[in-house]
Order: sequence, then C-alpha cells, then structure tokens
Amino acid sequence: MGTQAADREIERLMSLHPKGFDLSLTRISRLLERLGNPHERMPPVIHIAGTNGKGSTSAFSRALLEAAGYSCHVHTSPHLVNWHERYRLGAVGGGKLVEDAVLADAVARVAEANGGEMITVFEILTAVMFLLFSEHPADVAVVEVGLGGRFDATNVIAKPAVSIIMPVTLDHEAYLGDRVELIAAEKAGIIKAGCPVIVGSQEHDEARDVLVSTAERLGCPLKVYGQDFVAFEENRRMVLQHEDGLFDLSLPGLPGRHQLANAAAAMAGLKAAGFNITEEIAERAITSVTWPGRLQRLTHGKLVDLVPEGAEVWIDGGHNPGAGAVVAEALAEREDRRSMPLYMIAGMINTKDQAGYFRNFAGMARHVYTVPVNESDAGVPNDELAAQANSAGLSAEPVASLENALLLLRDSWIDQATPPRILISGSLYLMGEVLRKNETPPV
Repeated sequence: MGTQAADREIERLMSLHPKGFDLSLTRISRLLERLGNPHERMPPVIHIAGTNGKGSTSAFSRALLEAAGYSCHVHTSPHLVNWHERYRLGAVGGGKLVEDAVLADAVARVAEANGGEMITVFEILTAVMFLLFSEHPADVAVVEVGLGGRFDATNVIAKPAVSIIMPVTLDHEAYLGDRVELIAAEKAGIIKAGCPVIVGSQEHDEARDVLVSTAERLGCPLKVYGQDFVAFEENRRMVLQHEDGLFDLSLPGLPGRHQLANAAAAMAGLKAAGFNITEEIAERAITSVTWPGRLQRLTHGKLVDLVPEGAEVWIDGGHNPGAGAVVAEALAEREDRRSMPLYMIAGMINTKDQAGYFRNFAGMARHVYTVPVNESDAGVPNDELAAQANSAGLSAEPVASLENALLLLRDSWIDQATPPRILISGSLYLMGEVLRKNETPPV
C-alpha cells in the first residue's frame, strides 16, 4: 500500500502545529462544527480508555465483531510504521487500513476547515477519524482514547454504545495527575449518563472505586470485572464466567495471562452494546486476534536474520511499570514451558519511569542492551537508560543501534545448546523502527 501522499500532508501539518497533547475539547469541537459535525453521524461507538490494555481490547473487539459478521471501523493510536494504521475502515469480510488517497484527501479537508488556527496534530488526526468513519458505512466503530479521557479529542462522542475502561495505573502524570485515583477520574470522563459501562480488571482498588462510583452516579448500566464477569485459565483453556453462564474457549491468540481479562472485557462490552457474541463466535475470534507491537513474536524478516539460530524474538511497546509487569509475567510463563535465557534490547522516552519498568525483569533478564529512540525527540540517551537498568539491578550496556545490539548478541553467543529469547521493548517509537527495519509493518 502506498503511503506517500498522506505522509506528505501530515508532515506538513506537523511543521505548523504542535505534536504533543493540549487537553481540551474546545478546538476539536470548533473544527468538527466547521466540518458539519461528522462525529454525530457515526455508527454505534465502542469507546475504550485505560492506561494499559486498551489497544488489546480494541483488537479483541474488532476480531469478535468481524467474526460475528459485522463491519467494524477501528481507530487506534499511536501508529507504529504508517499513519494509516490509525484508521481501519470496516467492510464485510474484514476491514482494511485506509487507502492512501482517501486518507490524504481527508487530512487536506480537515486542514482546510481548520484554517490555520491553533490546534494539535492529534486533534486534526482525530477529526480525520470522525470524517472518515462518518463517510464510510459500517455497523460499528471501535474508538480508542488517545490520552486520559475527559479532555481527550475522541471524547466529543455524546452517547457511546458502551464505554470500556481498562486497567488504570500511573502514566502521563504531567497531564493526568500523580495519584491513581486522579488518573482514574480522568479516564472516567468518557462515561456518559445512562450509557453502558464496563470496568475491566483493575490492579488498584482506588481506581476501581472511582470508576464504579462515577458510573453509578450517572445512572449507567454497569458491569465490573471480578464481580459480574471473570476469566481464568484452566487446563490450558480460557474459561469466561458471566451472568448467562460459562464460555469454554481456547486461549487467546495474544500471549500473556492478562489477555484473558482483556478478551473478557471486550466480550462484556459488546454484549452491553447489544451485539450478540456466541461461544462459537468467541472461539473463532480470540484465537485469530492480532495486535502488532504488543508482545508480538517476529518469526522472519531482516532483523530476525541477524539473531543466533533458534532464538525467539519478541517485541513489546509496554512503556510503564504496569505494562512491564504483565510482559515479564507472560515471558515467565513461557519460561516454564521452554527454558531460554532472556536478553533485552530497550529504548525509552523521558516521560516514563524507566527504572520502574526494568525492575520487573530483575533476576530474569541476563543482560540489557540499551539503544537510542531515533523517532522521538524525547528519547533517553542510551547511556542514561543503561544506568537506569543498572539501578534496577540489571546488567546493561549502551549500544548504538538495534542492528548493533543484535549482532553483538549473535557474535558473543556461546551457549549453542540453548538459544536466547530476545525481548525488544520500551517505546512504541522503537517498535515502529523494528517493524520498519524488519520489513514487517502492520497490515
């Protein structure tokens, strides 16, 4: 798929407008009014927020809806390789990423409507989503929140079919607050009076209490993970217990125990929104689901060709301590089944708790190679990141690039009997670089 026309248009806008977040609904509302309020002509919206897990839950929602025969738009952010990944247009038989000419045209129309006024690029791209999803027919739209919830540009949706709020932990403290209950209050901003709400698995009781009390205060039909529905592994199967009984399913196609809870939240959300998801549909969907850059195994490609023979290569864009915990748990589960020494290649940006992320791998990772994050101005210098890994109890050294790290590991590999498991992790910017250089971009 060509991507040049849309890339040029978006890069032009990025030279004119700020890249970051300026949380407000004023500018996006003004812009959408000039465009004829396309957000009011959307199909039913599944609106998903959370610190961790919202992307996976979006992926499960799409897989379930498409397996049930629905056409489904999907909006996610950020992208990994191409801007087009943010916009999947629904179609019978499965949606496709937006075509380049269609995206370029939509971006140009939104920019013209904005008329050069102050706005962030994320707000422009969100307006593009509303325009595209209103002009292309589909049965349903899955819309992932960008940052927070209350003032996120997606939150002009007045009556979502359901609001799903996934695990809330500390992240983006500069924007959302430095206590988990404050962050939960921001995420709870997507809850609308009388509209169904699903509260996914929550690590912190304080977060759950804020989300539940908000939904109850606004008179929302409410289902809470661990109370109204729950999922667990039994005999290498996924068991989903809900108000209508039990589903006995294969384990999700996305690895990690946390994905059971994500899949369960997606199923609960679709049911609350009025979509009929049977056990047969769920079985087909959860085994086929994909979510690039999040605990994704790479089995081929130019970078994979550089690793020791027999090595496993995993990538994950988990970027905070909570995400690190679920990745470490998922890899530890694999270690129980196949003993392979773990080596890490990491690159992160400076808004994250780097040492907190690395602590999850203490006593587990043999060594960490830290690399620059070339796609972001906020990348932590690789020597500083190595020092953060050292402070978390890991052996670490800075190297100049992904390729250098892989070659260094290959050339120094002496344990030929047991190949390594390699985790490339940290920033989603780094995951995009991996997929681009490996020549395996999302499709």
